[in-house]
Amino acid sequence: MEQLDIALAVVGGLVLAVGLLSRPLDRSWLSAPLFAFLLGVALGPHGLSALDPMAWGDGKRLLEETARLTLGISLMGIALRLPPSYPFVHWRSLLMLLGIAMPAMFLISSLLTHWIMGLPLLIALLVGGTICATDPVVASAIVTGGVAKENLPEGYRHLLSSESGANDGLAYPLVLLPILLLSLPASDAWLDWFGKVWLWEIGGAVLIGIALGWATGRALQWSEERGFLDQPSFLSITLALTVLVLGLGELLGTNSILGVFAAGLAFDQEVGGKDRSEEDNVQEAVNILLTMPIFILFGLIAPWAEWWALGLEGLLLAMLVLLLRRLPVILLLRPWLPALRDWPITLIMGWFGPIGVSALYYATLVSSRTGYDLAWTAGTLIVVASMIAHGITAAPFAYRYGRWQRKQGKEPGH
Repeated sequence: MEQLDIALAVVGGLVLAVGLLSRPLDRSWLSAPLFAFLLGVALGPHGLSALDPMAWGDGKRLLEETARLTLGISLMGIALRLPPSYPFVHWRSLLMLLGIAMPAMFLISSLLTHWIMGLPLLIALLVGGTICATDPVVASAIVTGGVAKENLPEGYRHLLSSESGANDGLAYPLVLLPILLLSLPASDAWLDWFGKVWLWEIGGAVLIGIALGWATGRALQWSEERGFLDQPSFLSITLALTVLVLGLGELLGTNSILGVFAAGLAFDQEVGGKDRSEEDNVQEAVNILLTMPIFILFGLIAPWAEWWALGLEGLLLAMLVLLLRRLPVILLLRPWLPALRDWPITLIMGWFGPIGVSALYYATLVSSRTGYDLAWTAGTLIVVASMIAHGITAAPFAYRYGRWQRKQGKEPGH
């Protein structure tokens, strides 16, 4: 119980500090996720030893489930934040990012791992799948803060939010493909991948999410029309929908993370409008509350000895992944992405593809299903590199773009 009390005090104090200092943190190099991670390191076995996650059970399993819940809440927030018509109006841009950019990032990351670490290609694909998705939790800090809203165009922010919302679930087949090829004969693996993973785990998740989101939205309207709903309970409905989809999706053997995003979009088609602005703020507050524990827990169980064992190869891999995984792909796809209206915002879009909670989730999933820890070791090292690199550059790049826009006689943020 003492460990629990310490954990509660740390999380509560950190969320309080982040809430009271949100604007200075937005403007500084120290992002909230990085701050939480460093606090976890300081309190863990490599610091003050105030918290020992090994005494709580399987640390990786705990991180996997915490990451799944955190992703679910974050994805629901993104779905509610987007204009209801956005995915339908801008489907071509989303198709480019999800159908071309994400598989390209998967292959680039895998080939870099294969080349630098000298690993068999299938093992390298495990690492590539782990880190190919753009993280919605860290990306939310880039696109929702006051600095971003004042300096970065709305079209860019919506595009990055949509991409990060959808590709967390759609990265699942890319993660599963090398796992299946390592554990089954090739013909069975491909059949399982197309038949089970794509048709049911992905397709089923989307259908279940849409059905639950639509039904919840209609039920909310029905309740409001009859005066049954007290407005403060609106948040509890969206949280309950998130937890329902996460739980039911897992029980039915589907990808519950993608299901939550689909449910949020379907729910928003039915509700939206007058509830949007207030719901955005409350949902983001819940995001902060759930984001801090996952990064504190990551700091507590960070594999320092394994990172050290990777040596300079691990550091080189992290640097090249951040530089080459995303930027060249976005530059090539720019003609088909109307939101990237000028070269500076294209470079920002190419640079800011943060790697965070989704990579932690898939790294623990790969480790538990295969027994290969390299995806966990290399993936988490790249997460830390991303937190540092993107945390340091987020505010300066946004300010620089805003100043450039004003010199052009344009109003940034629109």
